[in-house]
Amino acid sequence: MNPLSGSTNFSLAGKTALVTGGARRIGRGIALALARSGASVAITYRNSGQEADLTLRELESLGVAARAIECDVRSEASVIAAVEAAVEAFGRLDVLINNAAVFASTPLDQITMEDWDAVFATNARGPFLVARAALPHLNAAQARIINLGSLGGQRPWPGHAHYCSSKAALHMLTQSMARSFAPRVSVNCVAPGWIEFEEQASERAVHFAEKTPMRRNGTAEDVAQAVLFFAAGPSFITGQILTVDGGLGLV
Repeated sequence: MNPLSGSTNFSLAGKTALVTGGARRIGRGIALALARSGASVAITYRNSGQEADLTLRELESLGVAARAIECDVRSEASVIAAVEAAVEAFGRLDVLINNAAVFASTPLDQITMEDWDAVFATNARGPFLVARAALPHLNAAQARIINLGSLGGQRPWPGHAHYCSSKAALHMLTQSMARSFAPRVSVNCVAPGWIEFEEQASERAVHFAEKTPMRRNGTAEDVAQAVLFFAAGPSFITGQILTVDGGLGLV
């Protein structure tokens, strides 16, 4: 059974959500899961305008209000404008999903300053900027923030030092936010392991599936279900990093 086809009891009816980087891949899966749970959903995109239009139509077909908003999470002005657009569209903001991220692969001794700063600008500074801009609206709703971290933020992956470091920073930022924004806003993090998409089918994907104790790679739906838990579950849970990796981190 598709985990998003009705197998969950999570309800977000009457709630509104903002998903950064929600046009494709994991972000799209999260946005659709939120919509299937009854939430109105705004997604942001930067370079994925065509995919954003397709995802927007999918969201609207589920019978919820939806918006696609262009946003560069590296830019404070762009972030402020995007948050205000979402609030203007829905009148409130209950759930923020900081999903927008970049994945980079470069040998550590070949990472340039530009490479390092570019990864951190999106993966660590971006969630900070979005959360800060959204906080007044989230406070009014006693809301939730869910950051998308990574198993790479817990394990040192060779060739991905800047990516792993940026996600480790996001994990710590999650816990700092949880203490700072309590008691009105809970803040948690979902940290996926290897998530497979059709365009990634490869020998490497097979290798990770065989290595993972659950004997398969993760899907966007797996991640979305974990996000839904934090979005609609007990508000008393905060500051947690939930690893969604099929046990890969245990190997």
